[in-house]
Amino acid sequence: MIDFFSLTRRCSVFATEKTLTGNRTLSSTMGEYSVVYVTTPNQDVAKKIAHGLVSKKLAACANIVPTITSIYEWENKINEDTESLMMIKTKTSKVEEITDYVKANHPYKVCEVIAFPFSHGNKDYLKWIDDVLSGSV
Repeated sequence: MIDFFSLTRRCSVFATEKTLTGNRTLSSTMGEYSVVYVTTPNQDVAKKIAHGLVSKKLAACANIVPTITSIYEWENKINEDTESLMMIKTKTSKVEEITDYVKANHPYKVCEVIAFPFSHGNKDYLKWIDDVLSGSV
């Protein structure tokens, strides 16, 4: 017997893939690539970490948003601070190494390193990530 919900889900995924990739400029990545978010106390710390990640071929690119406002609880107190946000593009297989590098080079006792695998992207950009991280560029 056909499972209607499974069939519907498969059709929906196919329709989405076909719509997104109609002109074949997007590529399905099945979680092979990730964006990693890291907050830092300021732009200088973010730049230092970003340079290290890119030079060690752990990240192809790190974008830095110089000023964000973070509101969080720490040691039973609500805090509001200005921080910088890094958005790091990499392969999912490198996320653990990125986490280790950030922890070793970050001034916070508990630093934010969170990763989000993504499922689609510009195939030329994804190839560029591959080339950079493999040393082909």
